[in-house]
Amino acid sequence: MIVTVIGRGHSGTRAISQTLSDSGFYMGEPLNSSWDLVPPEKMYEACRVFAKYVEYKGGVSWDFSKVLSMEPDREFVRLIEEYLVSVLSSRSENKGWKIPETTLCYPWILKMFPDIYCIHWVRDPRDCILGGHVTDDLHNFGIDYPKTDDIREKRAYSWKYQRELMRATPDPRHLLKLRFEDMVFEQDKTLLKLREFLGVPMAKIEMRPDSVGRWKTDDGVHMFDFFRSDIGECGYDIKLS
Repeated sequence: MIVTVIGRGHSGTRAISQTLSDSGFYMGEPLNSSWDLVPPEKMYEACRVFAKYVEYKGGVSWDFSKVLSMEPDREFVRLIEEYLVSVLSSRSENKGWKIPETTLCYPWILKMFPDIYCIHWVRDPRDCILGGHVTDDLHNFGIDYPKTDDIREKRAYSWKYQRELMRATPDPRHLLKLRFEDMVFEQDKTLLKLREFLGVPMAKIEMRPDSVGRWKTDDGVHMFDFFRSDIGECGYDIKLS
C-alpha cells in the first residue's frame, strides 16, 4: 500500500505524516522536522513542469482541463521517480510520503499511482494563512494569480488555487477527507476513520488545542471573500468572521 497526503503547507500535515510513521508506515528518508520527505528540489521542479499545462483565467480561476486529460510529461515522471526513490525502492508493506507540494501536481500523481491511498487534509484557511510556507508565492512554481504585494493575500490565493485543483481532480479509487481541527479535538474518531481506510491500527500523537482558531485573536487580515464558499463546504462557521 502506498499513501500520500494532499494538503496545503501550514495546514498541519505534519500531524498526519507523524501518525502514519508511528503506525508503521515507511515515509521515506530523510525526513525533516515537518515530517516531509526531503530533499524537495525534484518535487519542486516537477511541480513547475506540471504548471506549464495550467492556464490562468484571471481572478481566482484556472483551467486544469489539459493536465486532467493528458498523460504526465515524461520529465515530470522522471523527477517524481527520483524524488520518491527511497519510497519506491522500499520493501515495506505499507509506505508513502508527505510534502505539501504534492498538492500542486495532484492529478498527475494519481495518474502515476492509480492505486494510491490519498488523504485529503484541510485546515480552516483563516488559520492556514497566518503562517508562512514555501508555496506562499505561487509564481515560484510557475503558477499565475492576481498581482499583490500583501503576503496574507498571496497565501490566500495559494490556498484557493490548491483547493480548486483538488476540487477539479476526479476522486481517486481510495480517498479519505480529514480536517486538522478534528485531529486536534476528536483524535480517536479521526484515527478510527484512518484505521478503517488503511486497515492498520493507528498510533495516537500529541496535538495542541491552541493551534485551532488562532485567527480569532489575529489583528491582521485573515478573511477573503473567495474563502466563503470553501469555509462552508469544509464545515467551518462563516458567521464568526
